[in-house]
Amino acid sequence: MFYAIKVKDHVRVPPSVFGLDLKDAVRTAVKEKFTGFISEELGIVIDVLAVDEIGEGIIIPGDGANYYDASFELLSFVPEMQEVLPCIVRDIAEFGAFMNIGAMDGMVHVSQSMNDYVSVTKDRVLQGKETGRVLKIGDKCFARMVAISYKDRANPKFGLTMRQEGLGKEDWIAEDLSPDKKARRAKA
Repeated sequence: MFYAIKVKDHVRVPPSVFGLDLKDAVRTAVKEKFTGFISEELGIVIDVLAVDEIGEGIIIPGDGANYYDASFELLSFVPEMQEVLPCIVRDIAEFGAFMNIGAMDGMVHVSQSMNDYVSVTKDRVLQGKETGRVLKIGDKCFARMVAISYKDRANPKFGLTMRQEGLGKEDWIAEDLSPDKKARRAKA
């Protein structure tokens, strides 16, 4: 989920931005420091929304930069367990599909891609044996977040599933929700 997160921090404003308005200089420094920052608390920082308050600056001898206590607002993507996310298949490997979920990638293991026996073709396509459903690069899907790991902060891992009703490739969802399919399930 995307959040606007308020943060208070010491911001180093380098001499290269001294010509800018103070708020713009602090915003530039905050943007450089935080954009792309990844942590369990902040998630993945996407951008700086606003600089709210800037305290009085200090200069540390030998550095040349100004330091300010500032409060600002960051736009951040913080994945949450069980959250349903729109995604696009970015790549397919023997063990599953890598899904772009906006600010990062997650992975759907082959066993979590559909309710069927799944094989991977030479053309990098996941194919269901009984249903004939296929998942290929570029397909738009909905997946649920089932695993989150920040063990390697530079490369967090996100596990996804598409095996539940209302998840999977967009046309699978439409097919599953069609009146004909619902009637067949009710008779079975």
